[in-house]
Amino acid sequence: MDLARRSANASRVMAQDDNFSTIGDMARDFGVSLRTLRFYEDRGLLAPLRQGSTRLYTPRDRARLQIILKGKQLGFTLTEIREMVARGQLHGDADNAERVALALPAVQIMAQIDHLERQRRDLDEAIAQLRATHAMMAAGPAPEMRLSNVG
Repeated sequence: MDLARRSANASRVMAQDDNFSTIGDMARDFGVSLRTLRFYEDRGLLAPLRQGSTRLYTPRDRARLQIILKGKQLGFTLTEIREMVARGQLHGDADNAERVALALPAVQIMAQIDHLERQRRDLDEAIAQLRATHAMMAAGPAPEMRLSNVG
């Protein structure tokens, strides 16, 4: 449902269901910042109801945020997550965070695994380089550096 229709129906829905979460509740429950939730809204990933300036999140919004966070955990970009949700490849259950289902083709799953493994290799290399640099720094300046400063 688009944002305009959701806003138009907000009063009617609020009268029927008081199972809403505020932006603060959502941030606290999911361990994200208010800024993150607003960013997801700006990107069209979340569309909370509005009551004045107050954002009201439905159980469907909670499930949607679980999906977004699971997609991020699996290394997908927000664009990829939006596309997967639109195609029905990523869906969730508002009552159970463990029930975020990933319905992707095997080739896409393998491509993501390859991508994450490349990232892990890159991180391992960066960590090794930083450890080596730190070890050299901890050992003190190289002998040629000491001699050149004596001059």
